[in-house]
Amino acid sequence: MDFHSAGNSSSPNDDKNLISTKKPVSTTVNFEKFSQDYLTTFSTWNEHEQVIFVENLLKHMQSHQHGQVNLFLLPMLKRDFVGRLASYGLEHVAEKILGYLDEKSLKSTELVCREWYHVICEGMLWKKLIEKKFLSNSLWRGLADRRGWTKYLFRQMIINGDKPKRHEFYRQLYPQIIRDIQQLESNWRTGNFQLEKIQCRSQNSKGVYCLQYDDDKIVSGLRDNTIKIWDRKSLECIQVLTGHNGSVLCLQYDDKIIVTGSSDSTVRIWNVKTGELINTLLHHCEAVLHLRFSNGTMVTCSKDRSIAVWQMNSPTDITIRRVLVGHRAAVNVVDFDDKYIVSASGDRTIKVWDTTTCEFVRTLLGHKRGIACLQYRDKIVVSGSSDNTIRV
Repeated sequence: MDFHSAGNSSSPNDDKNLISTKKPVSTTVNFEKFSQDYLTTFSTWNEHEQVIFVENLLKHMQSHQHGQVNLFLLPMLKRDFVGRLASYGLEHVAEKILGYLDEKSLKSTELVCREWYHVICEGMLWKKLIEKKFLSNSLWRGLADRRGWTKYLFRQMIINGDKPKRHEFYRQLYPQIIRDIQQLESNWRTGNFQLEKIQCRSQNSKGVYCLQYDDDKIVSGLRDNTIKIWDRKSLECIQVLTGHNGSVLCLQYDDKIIVTGSSDSTVRIWNVKTGELINTLLHHCEAVLHLRFSNGTMVTCSKDRSIAVWQMNSPTDITIRRVLVGHRAAVNVVDFDDKYIVSASGDRTIKVWDTTTCEFVRTLLGHKRGIACLQYRDKIVVSGSSDNTIRV
């Protein structure tokens, strides 16, 4: 059978050219001119019109032509920008980009190629992800303190000649933290807990008014005028601080001092390690109901309706900076940060004061009865009242 005469007007020479050349030879008259005119017209359209045109063009093509187009597009679309950044000595840029990934994406990214895994390892991205969670989530911070892996974050503390932890340590630590959190949340949901009891009753006391704790100790303020410190593990009383002449109503401590307020109208400063009474502050004329201190500033409030702002230069050098008045009943609670002091009172109001200048800013209204408790954090005030409501 003559293939050249069966419905094909091309010559044998044309067939040879088609077989021997890489690009098919077009037999369309004025192809070059027409194609250039089409491209010129194509370039005058907007992006949306160009996309519609290409979509329609692809619909009119054969499947084998789609394959040829795909082979042409693949090298254009496969751009390993992360690997190329690393090869050009820009690993820090690649680390910055991959540092935005969450844990699920980071796991997948490790499997892409050797270069990407190398960037994740050298950039310690699992360590940085844990640090990011630590800074933004109080649950992670609490677990870090309890489990003792805070020392491995940020600038690592090298103890007893230990070697610095590498990438694989943090890669294995992350799922352990997730399991701890899931177990903790499950315990809260199901009520799975172990109850331990400290018997605080003495001859003169039947109540605990305030407390604070850490992994080593529990510090409690009692109705019998004492501050008792308990061992966190054995639950045994290891120290009793005496000096107040009334019930200890409020307290706060850090790694150096314990500050207590009492119904005897005084604020007392104690050495947290020795229990020695360092200082006694006199200002309020009625019970000190609440106090807070941080970064060299202390704020106390009292049944005498006043709020005292103190400058804490040292445990022995504490002076009153300003007295804030405005509440018409006992001030039950105070809280503050570097911008605002917030106080709540039995007069049903919350008042806001400037921390730096101590000037009055505004009054927050809403509760219908006295306010018993309050917390202020990140521009949000949450308060609870005897009107059976919590307001935000």
